[in-house]
Amino acid sequence: MEIWINPDCSKCRSALSVLDAEKAEYTVRRYLEDPPDEREIREVLTRLGLDPWDITRTGESAAVELGLADWPRTPESRDRWIRALAAHPILIQRPIITADDGPAVVARTEEAVRSLLPPR
Repeated sequence: MEIWINPDCSKCRSALSVLDAEKAEYTVRRYLEDPPDEREIREVLTRLGLDPWDITRTGESAAVELGLADWPRTPESRDRWIRALAAHPILIQRPIITADDGPAVVARTEEAVRSLLPPR
């Protein structure tokens, strides 16, 4: 599995702690240093079953500067949101974990992290 993290984020550190405690095999992607492109964001959204605005950190200063609060949340505006996430990765909610077998979660809780781990 792969986990997109910001090392300064407490939720990311918590998710890593759960993965380590469970001896899970994973790859860390520091998504601010190695930002996903539009294709990768689309793929993750499909795996999450979410729209781009669902994983957007609207409280970030970049979101305010872009005026995201006023952007429509419609199928027609989806590409615009994805372009914004690719251009400003700080806007992407974290951590996101993608499992090798397909599913993905926004892993902000221990339960979400554990949902991708094999049963004990």
